[in-house]
Amino acid sequence: MSRPLRGEHSETLVHTGQHYDDRLSAIFFSELELPDPDRELGIGGGSASSQTGRMLEALAPLIADLTPDIVLVYGDTNSTLAGALAGAQAHVPVAHVEAGMRSFDRAMPEELNRVLVDHASSLLLCSSETAMTNLRDESVPGHAELVGDVMVDVALSTQPHARKRDDLVRARGLEPGEYVLATAHRAGNVDDRARLHRLVHLLAQVPMPVVLPLHPRTRARLHEFELTEELRRAPRVTLTEPLGYFELTALLCQARAALTDSGGLQKEAYLAGVPCVTLRDRTEWTETVAQGWNTLVDLDVEATLAALRATPPASRPPLYGDGHAAGRVVDALGLLPR
Repeated sequence: MSRPLRGEHSETLVHTGQHYDDRLSAIFFSELELPDPDRELGIGGGSASSQTGRMLEALAPLIADLTPDIVLVYGDTNSTLAGALAGAQAHVPVAHVEAGMRSFDRAMPEELNRVLVDHASSLLLCSSETAMTNLRDESVPGHAELVGDVMVDVALSTQPHARKRDDLVRARGLEPGEYVLATAHRAGNVDDRARLHRLVHLLAQVPMPVVLPLHPRTRARLHEFELTEELRRAPRVTLTEPLGYFELTALLCQARAALTDSGGLQKEAYLAGVPCVTLRDRTEWTETVAQGWNTLVDLDVEATLAALRATPPASRPPLYGDGHAAGRVVDALGLLPR
């Protein structure tokens, strides 16, 4: 996104520090050839409320100093919310990339962030027609534009190369097409001991090899709830450190299925033509469910096993754009008054 943006505008890239593990932050800048952040706030850890508050406290003087024409925010994280609030409170137009996504589950922190950011934004940049409809149904006041999904741009350029790297799969002791790629990090699944125990039990019941890159949050909760050894004893589960974007994409593209609570991985599995089994009872990527490529199972073992046995659909229409969303985002920014 930064490359086309910097071709038309002057960009100051702010890294809040919300994702401070190198395997979840620095490696993505390197692998995706992103420019280094211009400002690093170093704000990580703590509750969502305290983290968002500290970000707001740091962003307010930064915006006052930079006097930007636009504050551009992405996705649904605490950083997204803090950036949108800081911009709106400073009377700077806010543009939200990935606007209009809804799971309709207000218990999810990300859902609250999405709704609040959309209502604080002047320009709403949507990935799909469903997102546009959601904004109309909520009477969100900003101007909405259908641009497609900028992560589709990345995925469509990366996945063909990643699909050829079966050496990365075999290096993990796996055979292409014969394993499940699993990820889990949502607070609703890992911060509650009973649900995390159900997740560990579910993973142990999958009748094929499972590779599980451990998110730092998940690793910490497994240790806190004394479930690490139980997971390690699962005979078909291989635990790894967090993976870089390219290796994770290679493992996804060559998997039999993805088993995840991540919104991003649901979308990327669809783009890769890999069936997804989602460890939630709702999703913001509703189109993937409607097309039959994504099954919501929560933490139900029998539903999970049935979904893993199912034959994928014959068709997979493009849902989130053609790989040129970034250019449309740049063009749409011209709609905001300066």
